[in-house]
Amino acid sequence: MDQSSRYANLSLNEEDLIAEGRHVLCAYRMKPKSGYGYLATAAHFAAESSTGTNVEVCTTDDFTRGVDALVYEIDEAREVMKIAYPVELFDRNIIDGRAMIASFLTLTIGNNQGMSDVEYAKMHDFYVPPGFLQLFDGPACNIADMWRVLGRPQVNGGMVVGTIIKPKLGLRPQPFADACHQFWLGGDFIKNDEPQGNQVFAPLKETIRLVADAMKRAQDITGQAKLFSANITADDPAEMIARGHYILETFAENANHVAFLVDGYVAGPTAVTTCRRNFPSQFLHYHRAGHGAVTSTQSKRGYSVLVHMKMARLIGASGIHTGTMGYGKMEGEAGEKSVAYMLEREVADGPFYRQFWYGMKACTPIISGGMNALRLPGFFSNLGHSNVIQTSGGGAFGHKAGAIAGALSLRQAHQAWSEGVDLVEYAKAHPELKGAFESFPDDADRLYPGWRTRLGID
Repeated sequence: MDQSSRYANLSLNEEDLIAEGRHVLCAYRMKPKSGYGYLATAAHFAAESSTGTNVEVCTTDDFTRGVDALVYEIDEAREVMKIAYPVELFDRNIIDGRAMIASFLTLTIGNNQGMSDVEYAKMHDFYVPPGFLQLFDGPACNIADMWRVLGRPQVNGGMVVGTIIKPKLGLRPQPFADACHQFWLGGDFIKNDEPQGNQVFAPLKETIRLVADAMKRAQDITGQAKLFSANITADDPAEMIARGHYILETFAENANHVAFLVDGYVAGPTAVTTCRRNFPSQFLHYHRAGHGAVTSTQSKRGYSVLVHMKMARLIGASGIHTGTMGYGKMEGEAGEKSVAYMLEREVADGPFYRQFWYGMKACTPIISGGMNALRLPGFFSNLGHSNVIQTSGGGAFGHKAGAIAGALSLRQAHQAWSEGVDLVEYAKAHPELKGAFESFPDDADRLYPGWRTRLGID
């Protein structure tokens, strides 16, 4: 059934829709299956996303028609479809009237992903009007709160030097805590890797107790504050809350040095909001494990990385992993710095919409995946700043002199970039950074030709 007469209005103007402020706008790349018209399929998509179905129903009234989602723009050659969703469609909390990402996803990426007339459809951008945007929680804290703990300036406090304890699984509590202690003697921040939790060989309560002790000892030795991101992800919100309270009680006077890691893609918006609302004083570390199933450029369904970033900021993540934009081991490219800008800036451009955040606190980019000291300067130059949390697993523990030297090499690379000094030149007076060149020779050869001669290494 062609529903374009009801669920499409191509005379609508995008600027007018934005000015009126009563629609969430979504831009998709959509292709109909063979034999189906583009506009008719787009209208069916909008119907399934809002008030309609595949037939006319007797219960529809004039009010219902007033909250129809409407296709307002199509470009068949580019496979672009834009839909305006009235804000009244989205579910609100009964306890406080707030908006929720679960409802946004249910409508915009719901049954429409499996419709028989759609070959594929993927959301690449969306726009949230100011009145609706203020109904989302947004971040409670971000990197500025980490800088405060670390005793740094609240503006441009620079990279937080971090790692992930490797191997990601298989360490018992004491070896895990020992590895934390070693890195903390040179670095700032350690996160649980996303599978780490309460395994039978590493009970969470024992591991956390030993890590808290390792943090105290590292702080006593260095005279510097240290940070830890503990994984509290679980299927059951009650389990997440129990883990969170135990961790804060165990870290005691260092409770404000603790972030909570939540696997936001696999555990979903409920898990993120459980952490955001029950522990608003803790840095909410949104880990996106599994997101590539829908965000990868190879996938033509679901939503893009940028869409994922915008949702993370709305739902209240303090920081989220953004990839390395082609500078690490994961897929990506330099132009993906736009996803970081969407997280951290007051106004940012997506591929289809300019989003104003109206004072919502920034969300911090977390950079992880195959980074080491040699790759950092190029990444910072591409991004334009270094106000990120950066976690190097192999880049720290793969250093020939061990974790302490690995951490210091990362710190030194950041310092060299901050001072505008050539990395090879800086390494001449910094043995840990020099050791990074020797530890990662393939990267050194590719990024810094002639480094061996300049550093006097045969």
